[in-house]
Amino acid sequence: RSSAKMAAPLAPLVLLLALGRPALSGAQATEGAAAAPHRRFEYKYSFKGPHLVQADGTVPFWVHTGNAIPSADQIRITTSLKSQKGSVWTKNKSIFEYWEVEVTFRVTGRGRIGADGLAIWFTEEQGLEGPVFGAADKWNGVGIFFDSFDNDGKKNNPGVIVVGNNGKLLYDHQNDGSTQALASCQRDFRNKPYPVRVKITYYQKTLTVLINNGFTPDKEDYEFCAKVEDMVLPSQGYFGISAATGGLADDHDVLSFLTFQLTEPGKEAPTPDAEIPQKDKEKYQEEFEHFQQELDKKKEEFQKEHPDVQGQPGNPCAFFLAADDVFETVSDRELRQIFEGQNRIHLEIKQLNRQLDMILDEQRKYVSAVTEEIAKRGAGFPGQQGQVSQQEIETVVKTQEEVIRQVKEIRSSVTDALRSISGAQHPGSAGVYETTQHFNDIKEHLHVVKRDIEHLVQRNMPSSEKQKCPELPPFPSCLSTMHFFIFVAVQTVLFIGYVMYR
Repeated sequence: RSSAKMAAPLAPLVLLLALGRPALSGAQATEGAAAAPHRRFEYKYSFKGPHLVQADGTVPFWVHTGNAIPSADQIRITTSLKSQKGSVWTKNKSIFEYWEVEVTFRVTGRGRIGADGLAIWFTEEQGLEGPVFGAADKWNGVGIFFDSFDNDGKKNNPGVIVVGNNGKLLYDHQNDGSTQALASCQRDFRNKPYPVRVKITYYQKTLTVLINNGFTPDKEDYEFCAKVEDMVLPSQGYFGISAATGGLADDHDVLSFLTFQLTEPGKEAPTPDAEIPQKDKEKYQEEFEHFQQELDKKKEEFQKEHPDVQGQPGNPCAFFLAADDVFETVSDRELRQIFEGQNRIHLEIKQLNRQLDMILDEQRKYVSAVTEEIAKRGAGFPGQQGQVSQQEIETVVKTQEEVIRQVKEIRSSVTDALRSISGAQHPGSAGVYETTQHFNDIKEHLHVVKRDIEHLVQRNMPSSEKQKCPELPPFPSCLSTMHFFIFVAVQTVLFIGYVMYR
């Protein structure tokens, strides 16, 4: 708690002291943001709970086959029964070139080993059912396989394997696809405390797979798994996810499948209207015009029936106008937040100034005590030993004076910041690392000085005053040889007597 209290007043100060620094990091961040692709969520190629299924048991814009069971919060691709297969696929082909999907799933089973696994697909045609993790073989596209069972006996499962296909290859089950894998990584995704998250990005002919192993609830805690460059995928295709079980079985549950369209910088992202067929546009426009006419007609009827309430508090329009006066505008709220932030910064800098004064006073007392110790040591230890000790103590004193000088500089900088904040109108934002590191260096320097002084005091302590370790008392002999033989003889006699009695 004490460290938290110290950090609280330092944070605003750091923000103020960093206002004068050149904004190199901001420029670099701007360049990185400019290079990043435009990212747009595609709801027609995604699903997520709650209220995942409709009343008829279907998932909007998706089709499920085999043993897949949709529910309100998730889709169970396969249950933990033997020889199960299931999959879910988008109903429509994607119309964008580059994409990114974020999949959240659970693979749970009672056994130490599970089977068979789960696969995420992007293919030219729907692989509704087949032998490759519940989907069709000879696909044209890419499959990211989460293989649970070790078929080749190389002890490299559970693992993640990226396999591409041009529609002519058969998947190599016996070798877990190792002969066809474009990239892979070994990750255990079974029976994790949190759902496993996977981010698959296909951008500028590069496929990247990031995975969160399910040990933390942090949604952005991804680690690198695999990367495939110069990969050509179909310009349009279906997204899908499938799973299968064998002699061993796991529950394969998919909690969400989120798809995003990626557009290169400099290129305009297609508007949502461009994706709507012309017939649907005309239909929606007619419905909107009809609704607008009905609304205008009802407004006219209301005005004719209630001419006396127009412009009065009873009028619904007047109510909304009055409500606007109750709530503050965006500019008023921003201005209020600015002044409140300045007041907090002002108070915290004052508190920091008081703490620096206390540190300066303690350093002065410390230097005076060291000076007195120098005088005593110089009088009590003449000769070479006294000279060496005096030189070391003088070095420590010089170090303390340097620390005091640095504290004075910090105090002056705080005073300047306090003076500037009184006339500031817009609080700035900058990194806090440099100033925090500066205070940590001062703290570490003080600890080094304290340790040096303690070492000098112990070194110059008279031999009569030096502590000695107490000598251990002689170890008592609890059992002599004669007593041991007598004890053995008595035990032998008692044992023989007991056996004879039995």
